This record gives sequence, structure tokens and C-alpha cells, in this order.
Amino acid sequence: MLKKSYSLKSVILLATILICLCLALFIKELGVFLPIIVIALTGYIAVQIAVIKNPKIGVWLMVFYCFTFIVLDREIGGIPYGTLQEAILLLGWLTVLFKSKDYDWKLLKNDLVYLLSFWFILSFLEVVNPAGASPMGWMQEIRAAAVYPFLVVPLSIILFRSNKDMNTFIFMILGLSLVASFNGLRQLYIGLTPGEKIFLAENPTHMIWGKLRVFSIYSDAGQFGASQAHLGLVALILAFGPYKLWKRLLLGVAALFMIYGMMISGTRGALFALVIGGFLAILLSKKFKVVIVGGIVMCAFLGFLKFTTIGNNNYQILRLRSAVDSKDPSLNVRLTSQKILRDYLSTRPLGGGLGVIGVWGEIYNKDKFLASIQPDSYWVKVWAMYGIVGFVIWFGIMMYILGKCCGIAWQLEDKGLQVKVIALTAGYAGILFCSYANEVINTAPSSYVVYISWVFIYLSPKLDKELAKRKQQPATPEANAELEETTKLPRIAI
Repeated sequence: MLKKSYSLKSVILLATILICLCLALFIKELGVFLPIIVIALTGYIAVQIAVIKNPKIGVWLMVFYCFTFIVLDREIGGIPYGTLQEAILLLGWLTVLFKSKDYDWKLLKNDLVYLLSFWFILSFLEVVNPAGASPMGWMQEIRAAAVYPFLVVPLSIILFRSNKDMNTFIFMILGLSLVASFNGLRQLYIGLTPGEKIFLAENPTHMIWGKLRVFSIYSDAGQFGASQAHLGLVALILAFGPYKLWKRLLLGVAALFMIYGMMISGTRGALFALVIGGFLAILLSKKFKVVIVGGIVMCAFLGFLKFTTIGNNNYQILRLRSAVDSKDPSLNVRLTSQKILRDYLSTRPLGGGLGVIGVWGEIYNKDKFLASIQPDSYWVKVWAMYGIVGFVIWFGIMMYILGKCCGIAWQLEDKGLQVKVIALTAGYAGILFCSYANEVINTAPSSYVVYISWVFIYLSPKLDKELAKRKQQPATPEANAELEETTKLPRIAI
């Protein structure tokens, strides 16, 4: 028996030292993997202690990891870094379940959790889809299609209950996105790392007309461009919020960097994340003049791209202009593919099954017709996998959540909170409709940003009432300090 004076930290530290000494005995056999194993084990123990103390750290770690694991895979490799997403989520859930008495589980009784649970069950049943797709392809595809939202959203609802949590989330996603912008500029103007050069050699579509389609820390240029447009829009909307001037200026500069990141990615579909999301934000502002002026500016911008050739000597503008060109060869190829799918799926209302199309289709379902077609769109991918029945259900769920988020944003009274909710809602709308052109809403980090954004939007009515109640209380130094802490926007270093 250990003496009571031994703390948990001391026991874990002693165990770590003993394990390291044992590993040292096998240094000849383990070779270069020895230090990696020791570092990984030590890191895991440190993270476990931190998560036990504060389970929110598990979700923040997940947010950070989903922005960075592609870099680890590209530059180091050796292990399936994507699978660690499940490990981190499992760590968070085990900690919460272990301390279950500390949380209000009734919070999970809401339509968001019910809808995602229904989608998870439907996706699980796809393993017996009559089209006979490979179970291995189903296992790989269901992770992003249904498992991650099913795990992330309820965990976040249980853990996040304050304005401070929302501020931390906004700070993290904008900060990490800004890092991605700078890294993209480095790729374009300085050069590529060894891992990035290998990636470019294996993905020649990232070099068009001799120009690099920047992909930064993401899986591809499409994800980079869409994420930059998504979070650039969030930063831009926040820049018009009721905050201090210097914060608004920093947000505006950050938005410009991210929008430029979208342009150098060469991802044309990302333009619609800005247009759709921006237009929705203008409507939710409930300011008639802003709606009129904003609508005119957007129409003028689209007209500039559609009906002029100004700036065609600039590759980024030329590439962006092709997004509104109905004669663009790439667009026509996609339309042709969709026509083929429409004919094929007309007799298959349940689709071909999860993992039958896209990357997993090429690996596990080479014998299936759908594996030979590139979806180039998450909407098309859902349609091919779940059939028209599943697509209608999925699209209905997405639009219901969007409508609910808009309704929540519309009714909020606190202006500072409302701007944050409008920004997150508009960002979700932008990435949802951007996914018609690219497969992005199901891919990290955009997927995690969207899932946790839903949670904070659903939480905001409660926060709005708390803020109103605090404002009605007699002013005291302590109350003012608490109010400022819950309503301030986090600093963003540039």
C-alpha cells in the first residue's frame, strides 16, 4: 500500500521513470523508436493529468490537433495520425464519464443531439446497404460522416457553459487559421519543405499553369481555401462588432490575411463561402441600410468577376473569376459526372453505401462503379453513398440546424454576444454551401469548427439571459470585472 502522503502526480512520475528505465534495457532492439516511445508516453501521461483536472482541455487539444496533424503526417509520417482524433475524443469522454456526477446530463436532451444521433444510427445501418460496399470502406467513412459529430457535439455541450469558453474557442480557431495564412505565404514566397515537395509530387493538381495552389497546413488546397474563407468571414464580421477600436482593427487585418490565403489556394468554390455567409450575416444584422448597401457591394463584386477582365494578369484573380464562368471546363466536367451519377442512382434510392466513392472507394471498392467517379463535392458524395433518401435527410438536418441558428442569432439582445453568434452562424452557412463545390464540411479542421460552433450558438440564449441579469445588478468593481471577462473578445496576436 502506498502512503497517503504520496500524491497522484508522484505515483505517475515514479511509474514514468521506471518505464523509461525498462525501455532503456531494450535500446538495441528499439533503436531510434526508443526516444519517440518515451516522449509519447510521457506526453500522454501529462495530457491525461491535465484532462482529469480540467476536461475542457481535451476538447481544446482536439481543436489544436485537427489543425496540425496533417503537418505531422506530411513531415514525419510513420503512424496513422488521423486515428489519434478518436484517441483524444475517447480520452475526453472517459474523463467525463469517470466524473459523471459533476455534469448535468439533462443538457443532452435537445434537438441537436437527437438529430446527430439519428444520423449516426442511419449511418451505422449503412453497413448492410444492399449495394454491397466493403465493410472496411464503411468503417473508414463513417468516422467523418457520423462518428465525429456524434462524439464532439454532446461532449462540448456537457463541458462548455460560459462566455469565456466561447471566447477561447474563437481565439483558438482564428489564431490557428492566421498561422495557416502565414504558412501559406511562406510556401508561396519562400518555398516548400521536404514533406511538402513530396506531397506536391504526389498531387500534381496543386500546380496549375505553373502556379502553386497553396495548401499550407491542410490536407489539400481545397480545404485550405475553404477554411480561410470560413474563418476570414468570421473575423471580418467580428471586426464590425461593438468592441474596442484596436481589437476591431486587429480582426480586420486578420480577416484580410485569411481572405488572401483563400485566394492563393486557388480554390474557386471558397468564394461562395464568403458570398453566402456574408449575405446571411448582413440579413441577421437587422439593419435595413446595411442590407441594402451590403447587397449592392456583393452584387458589384460578383459583377466585377463575371462581366469584366480587369486583373486577369493576376493569377489569383483569374482563378477566382473562373468560379463564376459557366463555360469553365472544370465545371462542365463536374456537371457531366453528376449527370452520370443521376442516371446510375435513379434506380438506387439508398445509394451505394458508405466508403463506395472517393478515397476509400478507390482503396476498398475498386470493383464498384461509383469508385470510378470523383465526387468533387460533399453534397454529391452524400448523394452517392446514401442515395436520394439519405441526401434529403442529411440536407434537411443541415438546413434545420442552420435555420435554428439563424433564429437564435436574431433574438439575442446583447449586441456583443449577437455579433459572435452571427459570425459563427454565417461561417457555418458559408462552409455548408461551399461544400457543394468541394468536400470540406466533413474534413478537419472545418468539421470540428462547425460542430463546436453549433454548440456555442445553441448555448447563447442562456448566456444572453446571464448577461442581461448581470447588467441589472448594482454596479460594483467585482461585478464589472466579471462582466468584462465574460463579454470581452480575446486578443489575437498578429
